[in-house]
Amino acid sequence: MTGKRWMLATLAMLFAASVAGAPVAAQTAIKVIVNNKPITTYDIKQRAGLLRLTTGRGGSGTTRQAMEELVNDALKKQEAERAGLNVSKAEVDEAYATLASRVKLSPSRLTQVLRQSGINPDTLRSRLESEIAWTQVLRARFQQEVRIAEADVVAALRKKDDEDTNTSMEYRVQGIVVVVPAKSSAGTKAQRRREADQYRSQFTSCNEAETLARQYREIVVLPIKTRLETELPGELKKELDKTAVGKVTAPQTTSNGYEMFALCDKQEIASNVAARTAIEDELRDKEGQQLSRRYLRELRRRAIIDYR
Repeated sequence: MTGKRWMLATLAMLFAASVAGAPVAAQTAIKVIVNNKPITTYDIKQRAGLLRLTTGRGGSGTTRQAMEELVNDALKKQEAERAGLNVSKAEVDEAYATLASRVKLSPSRLTQVLRQSGINPDTLRSRLESEIAWTQVLRARFQQEVRIAEADVVAALRKKDDEDTNTSMEYRVQGIVVVVPAKSSAGTKAQRRREADQYRSQFTSCNEAETLARQYREIVVLPIKTRLETELPGELKKELDKTAVGKVTAPQTTSNGYEMFALCDKQEIASNVAARTAIEDELRDKEGQQLSRRYLRELRRRAIIDYR
């Protein structure tokens, strides 16, 4: 939903950021109270800094936008708590690492970039936590409500240019995780990386993936999955397009360790299948965004929001 687009935009700008900011003053005051949850001037200043970093724009409008985002985030987290939904630190860590990897940064390097810009990394982590919580809330409430009409799908397909709907690529991929405990030493991580590279060099076939994994410790081979190109994250698709069938993509750092994908097979198929899937996802996402906005407006109407 909108959170995903926000996060992608965030890291695109973070990667290019080179502004060095001074630490925020320790003095702070409560600016807004959302159902007894205080939002301070420090919180607002930090979020405004993140917005300036990601949009390149400043001014009083940014401060107001930051404040309203924090109000919405407080409502999202409170609604998740009311529904008995919890976001674990591991989930936030994984989202943080995933965002960093999309701009080819390690989590520690992303943290460094934020600090150099005068932004506490917890500002971004809090934003991620609220989006994960909100996604869980929306899934729990609206999963059965999002329906896409066949007529809408057909109408959207007819708008596609013929050249865009000839063929599409279908991939059979197998995830492989070289497990690295979170608190491992740098030496252990380096050793596990060497083992990941060695496994990759010895890999010859998805049929032999598990047999090969048994020669190592803590390498997890996941079930083979079939995915259309429209269902793959952009970076993974690029990696798979550079990978020969029967080979493995380069290891990527995740919260679980080093993750790779074996390309078991790929083939061209009639693209009306892929186009239909893409259109259904687009329409479902649009409907989901509308439900999200209505839900948030409802929460704001019911909330006690005290601006100081």
